[in-house]
This record gives sequence, C-alpha cells and structure tokens, in this order.
Amino acid sequence: MTRRLAGKLVIATHNSGKLREMRELMAPYGIDCVSAGELGLPEPEETGNTFVANALIKARAASITANLPALADDSGLCVEALEGAPGIYSARWAGDAKDFVAAMARIERELQAKGATTPGQRRAYFVSALALVWPDGHEDVVEGRVDGQIVLPRGDKGFGYDAQFLPDGHSRTFGEMAPDEKHGVPPDGSRALSHRARAFQDLERIRLRA
Repeated sequence: MTRRLAGKLVIATHNSGKLREMRELMAPYGIDCVSAGELGLPEPEETGNTFVANALIKARAASITANLPALADDSGLCVEALEGAPGIYSARWAGDAKDFVAAMARIERELQAKGATTPGQRRAYFVSALALVWPDGHEDVVEGRVDGQIVLPRGDKGFGYDAQFLPDGHSRTFGEMAPDEKHGVPPDGSRALSHRARAFQDLERIRLRA
C-alpha cells in the first residue's frame, strides 16, 4: 500500500531558521504544518553519532508526543580539513546563544591554524538528513548533500553557516542567495541546489506525491 503524507504534520524543530526553510519547502504540498515549538514539545537530547540518527531521535519524539506524523531535519557543515567538524555538532559550535558569527569565526581560525588558505584546502559540504515518522512507527529517511568551499562570510539572507559556504559552480554564498535560488530545482527537473532541498526532492519521490 502506498503511504502518502497528507493532513497535519509536526515539523520537529525549535530552530526558527530551519523551520522557515522547511515550511517553504513543504508549501507546495498543501500539508498543514505545525512546529514542535508551537506545540510546546520538549527538545530531545540528540545523542546520535550521525545526522540520520539525530533526525530520527527528533522525529520519533515529536510523533509519539503529538500523535501525528513528524518530520525532522538534522543537518550540518562538514569541513574536510577539520576532519569533518563541526559536522553533527554544528549547532553546538554556536553555543546556547546560537552565535553562528562566532562559530564561523572559529572555523576560519582553525583553518588558518592548519594553513588551509587555498580553495582546494578549504573544501566542505553541507548534509541534511530528513526523518519522517508516523505514530504507528513507520519511518522514512533520506539524505541530501551539497559540496563547496569555505570562504569569508558574505550575505545575510540565510542562517547558520550559510554566509561562509560557497557551493560549487556558483559565485555567491548561500548567505547571498534568496530562498528560490538556494533551494531552486532546475527547469529540467535535475537536482536542487541546497542540501535540504535535495533531501526534500528524495522525500517527495516516495511520500509527498500521489
């Protein structure tokens, strides 16, 4: 039996930037989205050691508590010269104050300390894992990735590490792109640009279209 997502959905996040992007990406499907924060749901401790594991922790907790399907994203920036850091700890690098300006400055300091000054030495990628969980325990997981490099921060249109990330083949950082450009799907239907939009493309194929 085909299981198509419809009706009401909990977006299992308390992050306002991530919530805005996920609502933008869900908008075409006519699904009534409510956030975990709006429902007053607690934030579970993210004890997983992968993006997928942490996405599942958040989606399972929200689905069980709200008795609704729940969609969670766990995402982060992985810098190759820093052995994949901050990775699953991307949010934690920003601290309780969610100070991503300080977190981006830390990345730059650590790259400089390693002598990583050329584009080839500053390779990085964003990952987004999406977990969709139903109250009956059914689960779907997809993962998207976009490659690029670390640059000095430019732009204020995104959130998190967007201003520091220059995707391959582009001259502007995610922080300089409007949402339609950052998440856009080319007219030929090929891969979207952002990691989160790519994950949503894969989720769409299995659950969001009739």
